[in-house]
Amino acid sequence: MKKVYENAAAAVDGLLKDGMTIAAGGFGLSGIPELLIDAIHKAGTRDLTVASNNCGVDGFGLGILLDSKQIKKMISSYVGENAEFMRQYLSGELELEFNPQGTLAERMRAGGAGIPGFYTKTGVGTVIAEGKESKIVDGEEYILERGLVADLAIVKAWKADETGNLVFRKTARNFNVPAATCGKVCIVEVEEIVPAGGLDPDHIHLPGIYVHRIFQGPHEKRIEQRTVRQRKEA
Repeated sequence: MKKVYENAAAAVDGLLKDGMTIAAGGFGLSGIPELLIDAIHKAGTRDLTVASNNCGVDGFGLGILLDSKQIKKMISSYVGENAEFMRQYLSGELELEFNPQGTLAERMRAGGAGIPGFYTKTGVGTVIAEGKESKIVDGEEYILERGLVADLAIVKAWKADETGNLVFRKTARNFNVPAATCGKVCIVEVEEIVPAGGLDPDHIHLPGIYVHRIFQGPHEKRIEQRTVRQRKEA
């Protein structure tokens, strides 16, 4: 089975359709699949439901799909770094399903593991619990969260071998692992592809069984919020 593709456009070819659900890895701007996001933008696919911790920043990452009104609904934990995200939500242009961060990660992991749902205390007594089944266990209330399965997972990794085994670098590991597992099809953009056997088996973070297509490409590594110390006067 061929897994290595020439570029992002080739990797998404034949997989995109209006109204689909996409699980996207990344946290802020760390480990986001920006090349795949750009390919989806250029393809013009619309009415997307996107599950991701956040929605990038204005004009970069998933933010470009917001700008072009290609996203219909976000399933997210955090909206604070994207003014357009906030504007569209408050104006009613964008649907938003808030998930606590750990709950969202577990929903992706559960979907990838074939687990239809799980009970958690997180969100009990808040708007998160509205409309959800609850259960008392050992005298404590829990709410039912459903496992999340996406039509497509888009992920960024540091290295891959030709069979799709992946290694993530530091914080770029974040949501990429659970997002990769919950997609019916998973596409991964990487900084380097090595021959099969070129990765230390003990260093592989995600086995290639979850990965359907990979490609190598140049990535722009932005700093989301640059913070520096004030220079002391001489």
